[in-house]
Amino acid sequence: MEVMISRISEDEKEIVDIRCYEETDCVRDIAAFARSRQGVLSGSREGRQYSISVSDILYIESVDNRTFIYTSEEVFESKQRLYELEDILRSKHFLRISKAAIVNLMKIDSVKPAMGGRFGAVLSNGEEIIISRKYVSELKKTLRGDGI
Repeated sequence: MEVMISRISEDEKEIVDIRCYEETDCVRDIAAFARSRQGVLSGSREGRQYSISVSDILYIESVDNRTFIYTSEEVFESKQRLYELEDILRSKHFLRISKAAIVNLMKIDSVKPAMGGRFGAVLSNGEEIIISRKYVSELKKTLRGDGI
C-alpha cells in the first residue's frame, strides 16, 4: 500500500481519500482511525469561548472541581466534567490515566516506569505526566492493541 500526503491551501477542505481494490479490515481500520480524530470540544480562556480540535488536545485534567483542556500551546477551561469528556473521547483514542486526568494516546511519545508502580508518559510537547498505578494495566492493554 502506498501512502501519499498532499499539501493544500488553507481555504480548501481537508479530506482523506482511500482508494482500494477491496475493503479489507486494514482499510476499515484506517478509515475508523481517520474518523476518530475528527471533532471539537468547547473551552474558555480569559472570558472567551473557543472550539478546540480533538487532535490538538494533549490531556484533560480536573483540579479543584474545575476541568482544564491542555494543548501544546494553551490551557482552556471546560464546563463539562471529566467523566463526561471521558465518555465523549473514549472512541477518539483518549484514556483515563488517573482519578483526575485523561490523555490523548496519540500525543504520547514514550512511557517509562516510575516509582511506586506508576508510569510516566512523555507527551509530544515534552511535558511528562504521571499514570497512576490503578490505570497502568489498562494503558498497557491499550498500547498492546487489546483495548480501544
